[in-house]
Amino acid sequence: MQAVVYHRFGEQPSMEMVPDPTPAPDGAVIRVEATGLCRSDWHGWQGRDPDIQTLPHVPGHEFAGEVVAVGDKVRPALLGQRVTMPFVAGCGNCPECTSGNQQVCDNQFQPGFTGWGSFAELVSVRYAEENLVPLPDSLSSVAAASLGCRMATAFRAVAVQGEVKQGLWLAVHGCGGVGLSAVMIGVALGARVIAVDIRAEPLLLAEQLGAEAILNARETEDIPAAIHELTGRGADVSLDALGSSVTYTNSVLSLRKRGRHVQVGLLTEVESLPATPMSRLIGWEIQMVGSHGMQAHAYPELFKLIEAGKLTPERLIDRVLPLESAPQELAGMQDYSGCGVTVFEP
Repeated sequence: MQAVVYHRFGEQPSMEMVPDPTPAPDGAVIRVEATGLCRSDWHGWQGRDPDIQTLPHVPGHEFAGEVVAVGDKVRPALLGQRVTMPFVAGCGNCPECTSGNQQVCDNQFQPGFTGWGSFAELVSVRYAEENLVPLPDSLSSVAAASLGCRMATAFRAVAVQGEVKQGLWLAVHGCGGVGLSAVMIGVALGARVIAVDIRAEPLLLAEQLGAEAILNARETEDIPAAIHELTGRGADVSLDALGSSVTYTNSVLSLRKRGRHVQVGLLTEVESLPATPMSRLIGWEIQMVGSHGMQAHAYPELFKLIEAGKLTPERLIDRVLPLESAPQELAGMQDYSGCGVTVFEP
């Protein structure tokens, strides 16, 4: 099969012919119909993800496609089904999985990180029974791939960890793929959404997606003060979708008393959390939660919003490109100036 491969971290990936994968006893092989490009793929290629232990490596973790082979421990009935999969696949046996929290599995499989990923014609996955998610006929493979880790991650962050409901104020700091997804989901749930970014293009898209207010952090001197002015007492829920000391601080300080901060964006190893928000955290009884992916069993709730017409994932798709363009697109992510999701079709 053809796949995007890199042999050293940070060196230009290339399209190569590699052996077709075979399924593990608990796994499956999926013919990839569409696969999304995520900044996590870029971080992995840069050598910043400890789960990538062996080179050469094939990236890619947001995919949709058809099951073409299954292992001995997997039901043959899965063959021929169109499926997607969470970027964190739970083992099904550890305490976290048995409590329903597969997104923090002790023995998790992550395509494109702990194993070769979906920037290929075929992808082999583990824990197929617990994690393959059948796709509604109405959802195209390109749209399903765009759900990837972004829309699914944002859904859990907003609806579950953030407990966002009708009429609440939701502030979203950082309007990349996760942030724009959070805007869409907040609007779908009836929240009043404020979108914050440093670029005009994603803010314009956030406004088109239903954000009630947009704030350009390059033009607004004090983001928390602006949000307090807009809301009257601070946001009910605030989400750091980027991951930096600035966006984290702004998110916490944007909240009302007893508001809820949700951390989704990963801070780099050079970032440190400032002490100032900690006093606010205590004095205002701010709630703080992390959010990491979404379980396979939670996808039907996301699909309900899509099938009801409240969410349209295609609106976040910026470009659909052939897989042959993936090496260049992956290497160029640091300088990419568009907004929305790029999807490759093998």
